[in-house]
Amino acid sequence: MYTYQTKGTCSRQISFELQDGKVHNVAFVGGCNGNLKGISKLVEGRDAKEIIALLKGNLCGNKPTSCPDQLALALEAALAQEA
Repeated sequence: MYTYQTKGTCSRQISFELQDGKVHNVAFVGGCNGNLKGISKLVEGRDAKEIIALLKGNLCGNKPTSCPDQLALALEAALAQEA
């Protein structure tokens, strides 16, 4: 289980599991509950690198990041830790 403290978003934390490069059990603390539950379901079982490519760089309004962008950064950190 990985835990990532988000920066610059309404959500405060993201937790998830990586199994053979696939993402499982994503959960956000704080943020837009319905949207983040939807993102969690959409990424379930998908390849972490694919998710990073899709979500990295997505912004929320005038913020320099977003919850999906933070998930991509969290996944990158987890993959680097596993390497």
